[in-house]
Amino acid sequence: MTLSADRVLKLARVLKGFDKRENLTLEQYLGAIPRLDSLAGVASGTPVLVRGDVDAKPGPELGQGDIRLRSMQETLEFGRKRGWKQIVFGHLGRKEKDKPIASLATVAVRLGKILGCEVPLVEDWLDEATGTAQDHVRDKIAAAAPGTVIVLQNVRAYDLETVLWKAKEDALPGIAAKLAALANSLAEKVATVYVNEALSAGSLDASSTIVPLAMRHVALGQYIAREFEGPMLDCLKAKLVVFSGIKIDKLDDLEAMIARGTIRTIFSAGSLAMALKKADALVAGKGFCLGVTEDPAHKDKPYYIPPERIEQAKRMLAAGKQQGIEFVLPVDFMLGDERVVETLQAGDQQFDIGPKTSALFEQKVGQFIAAHRGQPTAVFHNGVFGMFEDPRFEAGTKAFIAQLKRMKDAGLAVYVGGGEGGTALEKYGQPDWVTHCFTAGGTVLNALGAEPVPYLVALRAAAKP
Repeated sequence: MTLSADRVLKLARVLKGFDKRENLTLEQYLGAIPRLDSLAGVASGTPVLVRGDVDAKPGPELGQGDIRLRSMQETLEFGRKRGWKQIVFGHLGRKEKDKPIASLATVAVRLGKILGCEVPLVEDWLDEATGTAQDHVRDKIAAAAPGTVIVLQNVRAYDLETVLWKAKEDALPGIAAKLAALANSLAEKVATVYVNEALSAGSLDASSTIVPLAMRHVALGQYIAREFEGPMLDCLKAKLVVFSGIKIDKLDDLEAMIARGTIRTIFSAGSLAMALKKADALVAGKGFCLGVTEDPAHKDKPYYIPPERIEQAKRMLAAGKQQGIEFVLPVDFMLGDERVVETLQAGDQQFDIGPKTSALFEQKVGQFIAAHRGQPTAVFHNGVFGMFEDPRFEAGTKAFIAQLKRMKDAGLAVYVGGGEGGTALEKYGQPDWVTHCFTAGGTVLNALGAEPVPYLVALRAAAKP
């Protein structure tokens, strides 16, 4: 069966938000997608295309920088035992102007060490002129022995991988035709069985999300299925969330989490907290300066907070207060010159929370523990409190990592959303200080937030009769 451009266009319009999405829960998406066991009868020698979590930078030793690669081991071993020829593809980094794209060479070598076998890397696998798989890929797969694992070079080496990311509505028909050609060529020359084991590849800068639509059989890998079915679903019931970071669009995810009605306490810092602080002041008839983050001269900067985000923050505060949610926001800020202030001036920019805020957070964590001790309670932590990669501005983040341990030791289930939060845990704490740390920050926010995870939408569509 050939995948039509019209079917790709229909999915792309939904993923981009131009057409209305089905109002499905995460459980409903997961219930519609087959698991790896459904492929147990696939014959030895069958090529299987695996979307892998290869966005990793392995360190010199096993176990260093390769947690995402190790997350694929169980699924790849499942296929090797059955003699499948598994072709792993995925992305590493982003294509930047005047810089060579990152190679998956070290990833393939490390994957081989993890699996205890040679894992060859296939270069130049896509013809950019036609957007289709090269013939030599089919030949290499045909010549491979049963049980072989092959890695295709970084899909981000090709512009086609990111065409959906910032595409305007009128460009979608042309993009859909190109993506249909890619998917059809992979089905013809590579495989018609597809497994997704790439938890972190959950945004639309992975246009190859649509590839499952051309497959005969699709499934979720072992690791990704467990992550969604266990920790992710538990996080949907979180009573305390910690949301921070520079990306103001995280407000969308926090707003969706508030709407579920389970949250009792919200800790916030970074740009999100600044928007909430400004909104709270305006509602009270007061002023609150955001410094450079509200200056239109900085609107091209990632930290800029536009007026519409302040209006959104007002709605969130109103909805939260109706539900009895307590918002715990910073009361002091560290500036770039390391001064600590309680109010910002027009030219100021915060780089971390101040010591009074850390003390307030510690106090409020204690109150939350006391109120929920002995009850099944989930806590979700996402983001960091400042520019923690600079030692001058790490104090706030470092102090709160210890609070995560405190909550876990008190019997709460503490989940860290990967990304920078996971990096901070690794830097300032130990893995057992929390219940679980995800390997994918953005995907977790999608699953818990306002929009569905794109590859779950695509896999569900592919699995439908």
